[in-house]
Amino acid sequence: MTTLTLAKALNEGLRRSMEDDAKVLLMGEDVGKLGGVFRVTDGLQKDFGEDRVIDTPLAESGIIGTAIGLALRGYRPICEIQFDGFVFPAADQIITQLAKMPLRSLGTLKLPVVVRIPCGGGIGAVEHHSESPEVYFTHTAGLRVVACSNPADAYTMIQDAVRCDDPIIFFEPKRRYWDKAEVDLAAPGLPLDRARVVRPGRDVTLVAYGPMVKTCLEAAAAAEEEGRDIEVIDLRSLNPLDAEVLTESVTRTGRCVVVHEAPVFTGFGAEIAARVTERCFYHLEAPVLRVGGFSTPYPPSRLEEHYLPDLDRVLDAVDRSFAY
Repeated sequence: MTTLTLAKALNEGLRRSMEDDAKVLLMGEDVGKLGGVFRVTDGLQKDFGEDRVIDTPLAESGIIGTAIGLALRGYRPICEIQFDGFVFPAADQIITQLAKMPLRSLGTLKLPVVVRIPCGGGIGAVEHHSESPEVYFTHTAGLRVVACSNPADAYTMIQDAVRCDDPIIFFEPKRRYWDKAEVDLAAPGLPLDRARVVRPGRDVTLVAYGPMVKTCLEAAAAAEEEGRDIEVIDLRSLNPLDAEVLTESVTRTGRCVVVHEAPVFTGFGAEIAARVTERCFYHLEAPVLRVGGFSTPYPPSRLEEHYLPDLDRVLDAVDRSFAY
């Protein structure tokens, strides 16, 4: 066991992947000499060389397009999108090429490309640096979409993503990069497409992913003082979705609250609410409730603490669930 920040756990996972397979490449803006804006790739260019850790031009569409070509030639590229809001220039390559080509070729072409995206707010950043674009990609058939929330998962999930033959969007919660936890570097971790019950409970199920998992755990700890036993599920994989873990939990608790940073309107919580309602209708004691951002563009940093879901907003939703 060793104590790592989430950023350092990703770094160690990337290093292990590059050591295990000479076809693994890293590419993106400032990933080499600088080591990435958040230092996730720090030291990797020094150890693996400029041919494998590549500083690219400021051209997201070009980064993904080049990665597709490299994947077709047998490489396993890992692309870093420097900030979440910068992914949109690359959307055409991701949606119309990366996601479609394996099926278009009837599976004869593999595109093992990982697109790493620091996501969410909470760091006082300027415009275009605090987005939550997950639903654009979960709605795109042909992509796997995953989100880590803690150092241990970050370490294993990035390695599993690199080994996978499918194109993967890999979300990293940027305000959790500096959170520390013990990581067992020898543990295999859960399969990439499995959700995890991170806190067992019996009264209500909180469902979250990425940056909101920690917030939900804090809410569950606060609710315990009031005599409520809250279960917290970390989805980990958004597409495919581990509906079995959700079904088992909500069937038992009878209540469900979904939490994410993205706006509530047509956010990923809507899919969770629909899926849980379909599977657990006769067990529900209240409607599935959603907590998220407001239907506005992400605000200036001085206002983001009012925009982002916090412990109080989560607990308010729990109270509303028990009011039915």
